[in-house]
Amino acid sequence: MRFPLSMSMRIGSYVARKKLAGAKKYPMVLMLEPLHACNLTCTGCGRIREYDTHIKQRLSIQECLDAVDECGAPVVSICGGEPLIYPGIGELTAKILERGKVVYLCTNGMFIRKKIGEFKPSNRFFWNVHLDGLAKSHDIAVEREGVFEEAVDGIKCAKEHGFLVCTNTTVFTETDMNELDQLYGFLTGIGVDGFMIAPGYEYSAVEVREIFLNREMIRSKFKQAEAMFKKYKFNTSPISLEFLQGKREMQCTAWASPTRNIGGWKGPCYLITDIHHKSYADLVEKTDWDSFGYGKDPRCENCMSHVGYEVAAAVGVNNKLGDTFKMIAWNFL
Repeated sequence: MRFPLSMSMRIGSYVARKKLAGAKKYPMVLMLEPLHACNLTCTGCGRIREYDTHIKQRLSIQECLDAVDECGAPVVSICGGEPLIYPGIGELTAKILERGKVVYLCTNGMFIRKKIGEFKPSNRFFWNVHLDGLAKSHDIAVEREGVFEEAVDGIKCAKEHGFLVCTNTTVFTETDMNELDQLYGFLTGIGVDGFMIAPGYEYSAVEVREIFLNREMIRSKFKQAEAMFKKYKFNTSPISLEFLQGKREMQCTAWASPTRNIGGWKGPCYLITDIHHKSYADLVEKTDWDSFGYGKDPRCENCMSHVGYEVAAAVGVNNKLGDTFKMIAWNFL
């Protein structure tokens, strides 16, 4: 199985309940950013640049939990910033798990060994370590030598302590897909439980524009890697991969991945900031969702990000005949 059975059943039953209730828009993944401070200055990261004037601010643990309760999404992705420099990150994670949520803690991996004692293994908790290539490429991307080695040490530490671990890779212009094949082979060998992959988004706050891919370049890159996607245990769904390879079109469902940070509920989405709403309800009800997406807003032109499209596969937006079986087979076989 791709995911623990209890996790799959929990998320599946949530979606079924929403559909039976006739819900049109509902959250799947809460992108929770308790802080934006980070120990790295990754070249393609828009967060540390967009919120640079508020870099020392952070949400309290209670504010984070209130967001989890208010939103109700079955999955919480704790991101930032670097979550492992957030005071009380272990307590926050434990309390979210107590609420029955699936938690992905997104990290550069450098502090896993130092912080491991604050966490307990769970079949609903994943360390999600960001790796953009093998040692040389990754260290260039994060602008510091030795980070890859420290991240791998963190992964090994987490596996030694019985945790689930996945990795997240961002694809840029210079990304060598053959190198990623080698990376995933190496990570499989040290026990990593699954892989996520997505093209980088062209943040307006990032000055180095040439690192980002346009829509056709994204499709070309992902077509090159078709054999790789069949070779390793990817958590990115087959429907999303077909979209990234240009085999199908999908509709952005940014409403299913709301973001809560120090500013409030970020609107319209994780990647674009026009406003911060005071409540999750305001975000959903006051956003003109039909104004965003490919062909509607120029900022969406080259976006094929998982925060907009991976959840579309999960909620069944624009499903084709056979997609349900495809998703079941991918998850269980």
